[in-house]
Amino acid sequence: MSDETMKPNAPGVTTGGGDATSSAPPSDPALEAERLAAEVDTLQGQIADLTDRLLRAHAEMDNMRKRAEREREETQKYAISKFARDIAGVADNFERARQAVPADASEQDPVLKGLLEGVAMTEREFLNALEKNGVRRIVPKGEAFNPHLHQAMMEAHNAEVAPGTIVEVYQAGYVIDDRVLRPAMVVVAKGGAKPAPDAEAAGDPGNEGGGDAGSAAQAEAGDGPDAPPAPGNDNAV
Repeated sequence: MSDETMKPNAPGVTTGGGDATSSAPPSDPALEAERLAAEVDTLQGQIADLTDRLLRAHAEMDNMRKRAEREREETQKYAISKFARDIAGVADNFERARQAVPADASEQDPVLKGLLEGVAMTEREFLNALEKNGVRRIVPKGEAFNPHLHQAMMEAHNAEVAPGTIVEVYQAGYVIDDRVLRPAMVVVAKGGAKPAPDAEAAGDPGNEGGGDAGSAAQAEAGDGPDAPPAPGNDNAV
C-alpha cells in the first residue's frame, strides 16, 4: 500500500498547475493580432447586416403606413363614386325638362314659367349638394378638347375658332375630385374653312411661274384697244 502511493517529492513526479502552464510554448503576438482582427471584421459584418435589416424594416413599415394613409384618403374621396355616377342621370333629366319647353311658351303661360323656375331651382340645389360631396359637373363649351375629360362625338368645320375647340356639348360630364365619373360628349371644331377646288389647282407646283407669266402677258395684250384676240378664243369680239 505504501509502495503504490507516490510521494510528492519523489523524483520524476510533477505537481501543481503552474508547472504545466509554464511548460506551454508562448503564443505569437502576430498570430494573435490576426485572429483578433478577423474577429473584429466578422463582428463588423454582422453589425452592418443587422443595421441594413433594421433600416429595411423601418422603410417597409414607413411605406406600409403611407400606403394605408393613401388608401384611406382615396376611400374617403371616392367612396360615393358609384352612387354619384348613377345619380348623375337625375341632373341630366332636370336639364332635359328645362330644354323641352320653348322659351316663348313659358313667357305666355305664368304657370308654366313658375314650373320651369322651380325645376331650375331644384337643379341648382341638386348640383350644389353634389359639389359639397366632391362631385362637379363640367360643361366645356368653348374650351380646348381634353381626351381625359371629353369624348368627341364628331368634328365640325368652324373658321371662327381654333382647331380642337369644343363648339357644342351633347351631354355634360362629371368628375369627383381629380377622377372622371363620366366624360362630356362634345363636338370638336376642325378650324378653318374647307379648301376650294380652284385653290388646290392654283397651288399646283407645276403651274408656278408659268401661270403668272401667262396672266401678265394677257393683261399687257388687253391694255391696247386694237389688241388682237387671244388665239383659240372663239367668243372674243
